[in-house]
Amino acid sequence: MELFEAIAKRYSYRGPFTDAPVPREDLRKIVQAGIQAPSGKNEQVISFVIVDDPELLRQIAEIVNRAPCNTAKAAIACVADHRPVFEGMSFAVEDCAAAVENMLLAITALGYAGVWIDGALRLNNVAQRIGDLLGVPRNLEVRVLIPLGVAAEPGVQKEKMPFERRAFFNRYGG
Repeated sequence: MELFEAIAKRYSYRGPFTDAPVPREDLRKIVQAGIQAPSGKNEQVISFVIVDDPELLRQIAEIVNRAPCNTAKAAIACVADHRPVFEGMSFAVEDCAAAVENMLLAITALGYAGVWIDGALRLNNVAQRIGDLLGVPRNLEVRVLIPLGVAAEPGVQKEKMPFERRAFFNRYGG
């Protein structure tokens, strides 16, 4: 699938997944897309835990308590190291976001569906509980979780506001 087609077709899938597996070869491609994302000072402070073990997926679904996790055939946990890399600043959140977008586009291009779960991880110690389950060191944070698989229901990208309402040349409000 061509890049701009993948961008146009990418959507957040919150429905059930089919029983079709996601081959490890495809999971490697998806995560490699995340690895290729830009990183502040090229420090590469984001790492990934790829989960395809059914028992671990079941336990993650119990912890996260979000519908897409219940039937996902795989999940990718994006792990952030918030150490400062430039003038005392960390770019882990930005680096994670860039990696996740690349992976979501790869998921779409390969014919799968997924969703970026972030806010739910910040409630009730969910991120730490997933991190403990996956053996993530305590000084790192599970920042985003992407459950994925083959969509059981059709999905489409939600309508976006027109270019003219969100983008301006040379001066805000144009």
